[in-house]
Amino acid sequence: MTPRSVLNRSLLALAGLVLLGGGLLILFAGLDVYRPHDLVPPGGWPLTAPGDVLLGSADRKRWSSQGWWWWPAVIAALALAFLLALWWLLTQLSRRRPGTLPVGGAPPQEGVELRDSALADAVAAEAGALPGVDQATVRITGRAARPRTRVGLILTPEGAPGAALGALCEGPLRTAHRSTGSPPTPTEVRMRVVRVVRHRPHRVD
Repeated sequence: MTPRSVLNRSLLALAGLVLLGGGLLILFAGLDVYRPHDLVPPGGWPLTAPGDVLLGSADRKRWSSQGWWWWPAVIAALALAFLLALWWLLTQLSRRRPGTLPVGGAPPQEGVELRDSALADAVAAEAGALPGVDQATVRITGRAARPRTRVGLILTPEGAPGAALGALCEGPLRTAHRSTGSPPTPTEVRMRVVRVVRHRPHRVD
């Protein structure tokens, strides 16, 4: 699971809990659930009766009398929350990943699909074990009908870019195409060499 997926799921879970709690709070107050069932909410519990409001006039006056900063702070907080929600929505809409890939060539086998993350992890694991490769990352983008593969290779100081590229094409990429039954997809490969930190020799007496 990628960090982006973890962040998305965490934000969705948090937003769901907040919306669920707020909805139940408003529902219980609107239906006057507490009084007929002799339920006593905790002290300071908001919205306990149908006529209650979340922020009464007394509370508004008390907070607004604190100084000139009250309304600018409220507006800034709401604007920040709106911008964060808008940014999150735009990032989800701009998410260009196929999600699942058909398996079995053209036409694909009905009901048989492969998650793009699983295929990317398999290719990365095989690519990371190639000679001269220290680390490999793989990401599959585009649509399911026209996926694209992005590969990042970190070579060892002894690794040769040409040999690593050839081994990648003949090994992990060919295996992925053969296992899914799909034609070769456009692939972008970026390479860099791992940096070796040289330490000065220490004198031992």
